[in-house]
Amino acid sequence: MTIANNLDSVRQQIAKAAATSSYKQQVKLLAVSKTKPAELIRSAYEAGQTEFGENYLQEALDKQKHLQDLPLTWHFIGPIQSNKTKQIAQHFDWVHSVDRLKVATRLNEARAEIGTLPLNICLQVNISSEASKSGVSLTELSELASAICSLPHLSLRGIMAIPAPTEDQVQQRANFAQLASALQLLQKQLPEAPLDTLSMGMSNDLEAAILEGATYVRVGTAIFGQRPPVKPENK
Repeated sequence: MTIANNLDSVRQQIAKAAATSSYKQQVKLLAVSKTKPAELIRSAYEAGQTEFGENYLQEALDKQKHLQDLPLTWHFIGPIQSNKTKQIAQHFDWVHSVDRLKVATRLNEARAEIGTLPLNICLQVNISSEASKSGVSLTELSELASAICSLPHLSLRGIMAIPAPTEDQVQQRANFAQLASALQLLQKQLPEAPLDTLSMGMSNDLEAAILEGATYVRVGTAIFGQRPPVKPENK
């Protein structure tokens, strides 16, 4: 199967789920291209995909250099180290993985230096309370969101989560429903913020995510195939 075939299959899956979602939302596809070469990203672009998600900063910067001739939208979706906030803020359009005010403040300061549009931000929520995963708890979400709304060079767009994996679609939907409810509460709390984004759902659970209101689904394997083990230097 080619990248174009894979994209077509994923888009059909998204369209089918969106047609039955009570939210009737527009669902965007974020192609997760971590560990994949620039040539595959170019192939995906030629098949109509323009938004790509990367987890590892240096790897992403290298790809951006190779693909600077293309009008791509870059999303940073991995854990954020404080010493990498400047480059992330200055080389990406979106960041989905903010979970600390310290990181948000550094992103805001770095974005101010380049005098461009505010950086689109999603707050990562640890919906399953997993010790191994990053993310703010639901109880801390409101306070963090309020603080970030005061940062002028960030635009708080919504929330992101990676629930604990399960094949049970009932449990999948329950997890995603919690996120949808959390976003609705933030929208009431912060009516001045453009809170329109639910970044949730991946290759194995995107249907459940869309049924519960996802506006971005993050898909890698179903588009690009299995990933090789990540070498430490790629991080």
